[in-house]
Amino acid sequence: MSGGQAGEELFEIVDEHDKVIGLAPRSLCHGHPELVHRVAHVLVFNRRGALLLQKRALSKDIQPGKWDTSVGGHLMPGEDYEQAARREYREELGIADAHLEPWGPSRIRNAVESENVMTYVTCHEGPFRFDPGEIDEVRFWTAAEIDAALGAGTLTPNFEVQWRRWLAEEPEKRRSLLERCLANACGKQEVQGNAKE
Repeated sequence: MSGGQAGEELFEIVDEHDKVIGLAPRSLCHGHPELVHRVAHVLVFNRRGALLLQKRALSKDIQPGKWDTSVGGHLMPGEDYEQAARREYREELGIADAHLEPWGPSRIRNAVESENVMTYVTCHEGPFRFDPGEIDEVRFWTAAEIDAALGAGTLTPNFEVQWRRWLAEEPEKRRSLLERCLANACGKQEVQGNAKE
């Protein structure tokens, strides 16, 4: 596939079974939802169960200035989902070593893009050294704050889908994920607060 600019970032294009079938430039993937590509996300919770969100830089080509998932990025050619999640966590928030718990795959399909997403969950209290070229601000949001912002144009549509999926997850699975993260990343065995039990 072609159509991009010289030196432009390339994404692996996949079929409905997530098998790589080609490469396409970033600019072609955004705006052509028939080009399914892969993304890794990381949800970063603190000990109180609040979720870190990042405010996308105004220079971003997709959803500038809106609050989005803690960490998210496209897989580089040849990367697997976990490698991409770790790289993006380091690049976006400055965290080099993390315990990531896999939550599972999902699909995002809309008029702009089509993504196969693998999401991981971790726990970290900060501080974070975010990339100002990518992110304007980061902060922890309570579940109530996120719920109040749904549909108001503050959050990216993709994050709203992800948050609703999180809420639809079995409470015991959410609790188990967070407890494992707390035990391995934050050194706590018990989930505190309001990660929507």
